[in-house]
Amino acid sequence: MDITDICGVPAVKFLLQGLLILVCTNSVSAAVQLRPNILLLMAEDMSARVGAFGDAIAVTPNLDALAAQGVRYPNVFTTAGVCAPSRAAHILGMHQVATGTQHMRTSSRPEGGYYAVPPDGVKAYPELLRAAGYYTYTDFKLDYQFSHANAYSGPFTIWDAEASEAMDWRDRAAGQPFFGLINFMETHESGVFTPLGNMPNSFIHLVMQGMRWWRMDGEMPEVVSPEQVEVPPYYPDTSAVREDMSRHYNNIALMDRRVGKILTQLEADGVADNTIVIWTTDHGDGLPRAKRELHDAGTRVPMIIRWPDRWRPGHLRQGELDERLLSFVDLAPTILALAGVEAPDYLHGQNFLDRTINARTHVLSSRDRIDEIPDRQRSVRDESFRYIRSWNPELAMGHSLKFRDNIAMVREMRQLYNAGRLNTDQARWFESVGEERLFDIKTDPHELTNLVGDPAYADELQRLREILVDELAQIGDREGQAETHLVEQFQPAGKRPVTSAPSIAINNNIMTVETTTSGSSIGYSLNDGDNWLLYHQPVVIPAGAEVRVKAVRYGWQASSEIRVK
Repeated sequence: MDITDICGVPAVKFLLQGLLILVCTNSVSAAVQLRPNILLLMAEDMSARVGAFGDAIAVTPNLDALAAQGVRYPNVFTTAGVCAPSRAAHILGMHQVATGTQHMRTSSRPEGGYYAVPPDGVKAYPELLRAAGYYTYTDFKLDYQFSHANAYSGPFTIWDAEASEAMDWRDRAAGQPFFGLINFMETHESGVFTPLGNMPNSFIHLVMQGMRWWRMDGEMPEVVSPEQVEVPPYYPDTSAVREDMSRHYNNIALMDRRVGKILTQLEADGVADNTIVIWTTDHGDGLPRAKRELHDAGTRVPMIIRWPDRWRPGHLRQGELDERLLSFVDLAPTILALAGVEAPDYLHGQNFLDRTINARTHVLSSRDRIDEIPDRQRSVRDESFRYIRSWNPELAMGHSLKFRDNIAMVREMRQLYNAGRLNTDQARWFESVGEERLFDIKTDPHELTNLVGDPAYADELQRLREILVDELAQIGDREGQAETHLVEQFQPAGKRPVTSAPSIAINNNIMTVETTTSGSSIGYSLNDGDNWLLYHQPVVIPAGAEVRVKAVRYGWQASSEIRVK
């Protein structure tokens, strides 16, 4: 391999893939400036309670301003109504039921935690960005199912930096584009607990460690009072309901405030004009009958994308509303396309900015074990109808659940139900779901009237049944098998597999690394450095440097380190 050839005209292709950064510094700087930075801001447990999305109660001036500068997407749907399965689908770009990441959550399974193992060769899309030369970073929250919830528990090859601050784009190399994923715990369901209820100590520790900025501005502001909130028809209008809902709104206001600080810092650091900002949430409201459920309240989320002028697609305008159906699995191929990175063919989504691709006609979502309660539901939703199929028809959505029962309104609603003091719409959450549900979203946006059995909707019911069957067959739904069988596949005999140590060859300062573990990722570090660089092609090593190399298959333990000097 001739270095001068690599750094000449033919090198452009390689440089855009992030190769030979150590050698061709000037060429890299010139190449990466042609690509945008991408900052993904993801709030937790929140539906479209944003002024720019029509909520007159929400106090969200920073998000409203972002929406005025960008494009609003009101019909984005997560693949699950709860965080870990939704986050697994997002980071892999594949429905969780196809990757063994569908249960909430693998690390806290009552019978014993485990790590899911995605299919051979499947990579988190930030690792693909990293391989293409992007600096990738995230904060304390992972929760991918092949990791635990907290930082440093997943594959070390995905991120350049974890447990980072929101503004850690500053740590990248000069001229290097960045991809950052920042989470907002302010809006998490636990913020509605009064004060922290019966949250397990481990979760409290995670909150306290990861949320050192949670009360950065002092006491929680009350910008929305209990009297202001609009109580949906499936809740009783009580003081507990109003107080919990207003607390959720106030947490949203706190999140909005931090979004504003991040956007201000983008401007101050002079990178706003080169940064695409995406804001969305990981699933719907952290309130009863929303989070964990497959209704719109649990899976429909708002999204805003702001493009600097130089990066905005020609067909989009500031302040525009794009009402197409989008799925969370569409984020990976779209973000990869924005970065100029070819999307792998295993992705389930599509680049929704490519107008040559037909728009979605429906979205798929699923629900499986929720904490200590086994379940299996699948849903398909088009522009007018939602269909839900349940394999546990006797189960009620409002069953007792240790974590959720920390919410005061949940406990009160259950007491009122047991006392016979809820009306039909309010009581339905505590009753068995049945095998099938069909809702007319246009006439029944709260999804209160099940149309299964109504002959006027027989054709729609059959149509959506067939779509669901076809979708599950196409993506490969793995939940025909019990979770115990998944665990045995992932951890034979109860032991988590260990990735094989790689082998290294260095000739003329060119390092080549191989591993016998199929589908594994490889990282290397120079001279005992703290940061692990991603290896994916032969790389130039400085003369005299000591190299450490290790590998990891997603869900497995990382290999032992190999050192070469």
